[in-house]
Amino acid sequence: MTEKSILVLGGAASGKSEWAEALAMRLAPRRLYIATAQAWDDEMREKLARHRARRDTTWRTAECTSATQDALVAALASAQPDEAVLLDCATMWLTNLILAEADLPLAETALFEALSNCAAPVVIVSNEVGQGIVPDNALSRRFREAQGALNQRLAAHATHVVAVMAGLPLSLKGPLP
Repeated sequence: MTEKSILVLGGAASGKSEWAEALAMRLAPRRLYIATAQAWDDEMREKLARHRARRDTTWRTAECTSATQDALVAALASAQPDEAVLLDCATMWLTNLILAEADLPLAETALFEALSNCAAPVVIVSNEVGQGIVPDNALSRRFREAQGALNQRLAAHATHVVAVMAGLPLSLKGPLP
């Protein structure tokens, strides 16, 4: 396959990460998993452990949980042409930035430059957050707007966009990879 970037969208617990992992495994014999989530509590630690347990030794992992774009940019730059990259997920990356009150335009510019320059195909997982109710607080509304805008930019940049619901993929842009 010659895909450059594939955006995989879905709601919470939709099966998007598992589908994206399977796709990355089909794309290349070696994979780079870019992890962006932070384990703030036991529930999240258990979720991250389940994600780790699904990956075998053909995966290498880059922990990119900081509230700057530097680690993510470096991880994307380290990708080799014979690898597939799985960025899981853009939502947690954005959350880290917003909570740290980082410069979002600067971080997003760096992300898109790194995606464009990446030597390997990149599968990006992101949450679709625009189908729920209007949040009741300013921070949540700011996050929802920023996530929606980021997803739109990621979709415009991607060669393929796939929505996953109940573990089932639906192509939104291009044929199913």
